[in-house]
Amino acid sequence: MIPLPSAPRIVLLATHLAAKSDIESLTALAAQHTKVLRQDLLLRILLTCLPETLPPSQYVTLVQRIASGSLESDFEPREVDWSSVQDITDDEAARKVRKLRLLPLARENAPRDESQDPVSLFLIHRARRVDEEAGLLTQLPDLIVPFLDHAPAIRTWMVSVLLPLLRRNHEYYPHHPVAQTLSAFEQLSDQAAVDLLLSQTGIFQEDLPHIGRDLRGLVGPWLYNDARWARSDENGYPSENSQSTIHTLCPGWEHVLEWITTQALKSWRVAVRAIDQWDGPGDVDLGGYASMWLEDDEQEYLEQRYARAALAAAYLIPEASVEALNGVNSIITKIMALLDQDPCPTLQVASSLLPPYTDSNGEQLLCAKNATYMRNELLAESNALTTPNETSTQLLHILTLSAFILTKAGVPCTVRRVGELAFLQDEREQKAEAAKFILSLNNNGPKSDDKYWIRARNELLWLRDWGAEEVQGSPDVRSQGIFGQLKKEFLEIECLKAFLNNTRYSLARSIYEDALEKPLDSDILRETIVSSAMNAYDNATNPHRGRGGLLKCDDIIHAFPQTLGETHPASKRIEALLRATHALSEYRLILKKGEPFTPVVLRVHTDPISIIGKVLEQNPRSYTRIQDFLEIGANMLDAGLVARDKLEHSQSAAEQSWQRSIVEKRITAMCVDAALTEDDFETAYSYVVNRLAVDNRGPPTKSGSELVSKGAKSKPGAATLTDDYSWKAALQAGKYRRTARTVKPTHIGTASGNLDIRHLEQRMECLATALRVAPPATLQEILNVFRKCEEELNAAVMAEEEQESAWDDQGDLQVMPGAFSSTVPAGVVRSTKTTSSRQVEEAPMSLFDLSRASMARAQRNLTALSSLQRSENARSDEARDESGDGSGQQRVRKRDQLREAAVGTLASGVGWLIGAQPIDRAGDRG
Repeated sequence: MIPLPSAPRIVLLATHLAAKSDIESLTALAAQHTKVLRQDLLLRILLTCLPETLPPSQYVTLVQRIASGSLESDFEPREVDWSSVQDITDDEAARKVRKLRLLPLARENAPRDESQDPVSLFLIHRARRVDEEAGLLTQLPDLIVPFLDHAPAIRTWMVSVLLPLLRRNHEYYPHHPVAQTLSAFEQLSDQAAVDLLLSQTGIFQEDLPHIGRDLRGLVGPWLYNDARWARSDENGYPSENSQSTIHTLCPGWEHVLEWITTQALKSWRVAVRAIDQWDGPGDVDLGGYASMWLEDDEQEYLEQRYARAALAAAYLIPEASVEALNGVNSIITKIMALLDQDPCPTLQVASSLLPPYTDSNGEQLLCAKNATYMRNELLAESNALTTPNETSTQLLHILTLSAFILTKAGVPCTVRRVGELAFLQDEREQKAEAAKFILSLNNNGPKSDDKYWIRARNELLWLRDWGAEEVQGSPDVRSQGIFGQLKKEFLEIECLKAFLNNTRYSLARSIYEDALEKPLDSDILRETIVSSAMNAYDNATNPHRGRGGLLKCDDIIHAFPQTLGETHPASKRIEALLRATHALSEYRLILKKGEPFTPVVLRVHTDPISIIGKVLEQNPRSYTRIQDFLEIGANMLDAGLVARDKLEHSQSAAEQSWQRSIVEKRITAMCVDAALTEDDFETAYSYVVNRLAVDNRGPPTKSGSELVSKGAKSKPGAATLTDDYSWKAALQAGKYRRTARTVKPTHIGTASGNLDIRHLEQRMECLATALRVAPPATLQEILNVFRKCEEELNAAVMAEEEQESAWDDQGDLQVMPGAFSSTVPAGVVRSTKTTSSRQVEEAPMSLFDLSRASMARAQRNLTALSSLQRSENARSDEARDESGDGSGQQRVRKRDQLREAAVGTLASGVGWLIGAQPIDRAGDRG
């Protein structure tokens, strides 16, 4: 051993032993030379020369002895190896010592309590170097924990710096560590530190159960530091005067709350789990290294801010689902528990109870100006919606329950959306949301569960006023629900429509017709029933009355016998509509290619009678069922389909009768056209002479006062009352020419056996009918066809007579069998060309003769009666004149009757040419 080594030699030996990690020799050297190796110098040598990879357990005892100052007393003397410095002179040793760059213990901007304690400075500085140089973060607790009681700074640094980063990288998320040293972590801003600690929280689904653990074990320890707090006066300046009002702030805590609200927007499940699993500032995990140290005012401040952030997160959740709303309700439940309020029920229980809401404290939160607080300044102290008190939590629960009712029914809605409906009270928005709610009930509700529909009605009415009317017992109470601007009558009408649409007839009758206090007026109830019935009709796809929508329509109009009886006009109209539609279901009917006939087409068709024409076209020989079609037309008329433009004013009995006659004639004309198209002239002829010719109903006449008051102009609908169908159908039948495809008659009766003559006679009769009912402007066309037909008939008759004469002559010549005698017997005169009286009588009249006869007859027989009556009277007068002349002709032939009818009609039409005055035919006969 070198006697009395110099101080430089001792320092050089200490650095040598520290570099070689010879802790025992260094301890002995320090114990022997305490005056040279002072506490701060020895700690600097350890900090500078001791390898960072050396486990702290090997030198922590030395540090403890240095900290306690008991190196001399606690250590047994032992020999130290001086060989490394024995060849160095003192001057050389001094020069080398001066060249040593020992690290300082203190750092710039160090806290005041940290800079006064060399041991604390050494431990923190040593931990940083171990982390930076070796990355052995997991070994640092062995270095720091033994000294937790040495100074508060060591405990604070251990809990707020080392523990959060150690847990983040090595305990909680070892597979996703952050490349951050202790020194860099300490220098991070509060925002960056929070983002780093929670960067992996809730990223994966399997990590959701650990969100509370992260907040408890990372954020809680990180906040265990006075550096996270800031105290200011009323003006926001750092507080130095103890007499001024001090505001305690924790910027780090605010960033944690901002993280929670941000997660509510990005991943609401993370926010819900965070609030559900974490009780706030008092719920921290310091690893047993420290205990909670917050003052009462600080604790209250953090709890109030935490509750406000939780309420803000509830408003921010963007997903409209039952799961998300249950998450919101769990947040409300948690905050109520933290505020020592009575817990709220689950949404499922609350939706069955439908609790009332009233602003008992009179804070008037439901106003339009508060709507902006659901989007902006959620964490501001001025935000009344997120202020943690009973009023705000109750309001949030009611809003959540309203959103739950809508979402459960199939109308997804968030708390914010419900809040806008309640705060802004926009009637249009509320009506649109209510319509979607009721439509979803219609589409998704069960068809046979009355309890479901009773509950649905109760929920709809509750959404209007949140039960305030029931609590206060007055219908005049201000409605403040999400449907507060909608009248209760409107909601009741929609409920009734939903009941009827889902075949809940008994339930609807018990509530709206049989109840003592009827929710709806009888007239409104009747209108709603009719509207629902027609809606069912319009949505029907099958025209059969016993199926689908038509069956529902029939059931609806019979479900309320007291309100809508069978004798009510609306009930009669719907019944006629159903009969007409059902009758059409028996036929094949396609109005558009590829689209089968649906009932709504009949109701909205501008000309429903024309649909019968489509039926006749698409169903062969359907024209034979003319009576069925006449009934369909009558039902269309009774249903109000034919005269929609006249529904606003009543019609007289004469107008109704004439309109019904027009419909019948039009349908008959359609059947005539269909029969002619299928070459069934016999049926067409039968319809003309038996249906069109015998209908004597004329158009209604108006009194002179009515004509003067209404003027000469006719209404647009007046044209529809003109019979343009009968004469056209009769004319078409008169124009028809018999072909090989024409259906042969099955019964001739007393008519001519010659089918051609019989056919021409029938055509002339059809043309005579056309002449009787046609307007004057069309008479010339009909007369031309009539003249041609008559000429053809005369030619056919002459041909028949010539043939008969030839047969007679042949019989006269062949007197003897075998034609043995070719001479004419005595007394027999053979005439090669004779003109019989029949031929003279049947000679065709020229058009001039016809016109002259017409004018003569017009002077004698003109009357103010209808054309049919005039023609009948003309024929009877002509018969009397001919019998009085003594011509001996007692029989009036059929074609003479037809000619007389045609001439009589023409006479009535051209009488004005000769200035004839109507005379009383009855007087002439007298």
